[in-house]
Amino acid sequence: MRADRLVSLVLLLRRHGRLSATALARELEVSTRTVLRDIDALSAAGVPVYAERGRHGGFALLPGFRTELTGLSHDEALALLIAGSRRGAQAFGLGSALASAVLKVVDALPEKDRTTAADAARRLLVDPGTDLLARRLETEEVPDTVVSEIRRAVFAGHRLRIHYAAADREPAWRTVDPIGLVTVRDQGYLLATRSGADRTYRLSRVLAAEELDEPARRPERVDLDLAWQERSTRLRTGGDQVTVLVRVDPARREELVGTALAVLSEEADADDRLRLEVAFQDARHAEWALWQLATDAEALAPQWLRTSLRDRAAAIAACYGEFP
Repeated sequence: MRADRLVSLVLLLRRHGRLSATALARELEVSTRTVLRDIDALSAAGVPVYAERGRHGGFALLPGFRTELTGLSHDEALALLIAGSRRGAQAFGLGSALASAVLKVVDALPEKDRTTAADAARRLLVDPGTDLLARRLETEEVPDTVVSEIRRAVFAGHRLRIHYAAADREPAWRTVDPIGLVTVRDQGYLLATRSGADRTYRLSRVLAAEELDEPARRPERVDLDLAWQERSTRLRTGGDQVTVLVRVDPARREELVGTALAVLSEEADADDRLRLEVAFQDARHAEWALWQLATDAEALAPQWLRTSLRDRAAAIAACYGEFP
């Protein structure tokens, strides 16, 4: 890990020319004290890095210094293969590997192309942290140590022990046979089997993970896209699923559809609204989704959902009826 960090430090200085210890610490996700130790280690190894004092000072390399350290590690190559989704790389614990790989790719370019590519990159922004209404897009945080252990077991074909906190249940250890990893809307999932039955685990609910020496009981080849579709279909057609008839403002349609399991029917309704029949995972899911849309959506059926939303709104209104 430290060797990779030292390479990244050199490449950062080559790319930017001069950076302060604070800026380097931010880029490398370490403390400034660690950066200073790394600078000392580079100097001791003969890398011509020097410090410039003053307000605009920092660390820099002697002009003309080049490295031959652009070989990609396994994780860096993997990160580039899924780099079509920067958030996907983060969901699988490969965010730092992606950043390191990009530095190596940039450094390998001829100087003219390197400058052109850097200028072009500043004209592109993929997956910003907020939308146009300044609403922050939430990304589930999964500790790197956990997702790295899961990733190793998936690639090695080994069984996996996970300490999993299922919704409304106490966390418990379970042994699974991992099949693959999937990311959907910034949420990461582990597809696995347990005692031969298909299971899907949300990565953010895995509290700890341990790769075992035993080989996983799984087919040699897998079609993850097909496996995900089959599990999605079973989820939509089983359990406590509820169907809701909704009138919705067309401007909020995508928000409604984005939270639903499936759209069963859709047609135009009065007042330029849309009438949709949608499926939700359970009653709580349906109430939560409709509450988010306020008066831009109205549940027409079932009646219990209308009653629940009305009682909830009445409780809120009573709470704010008088100024304390």
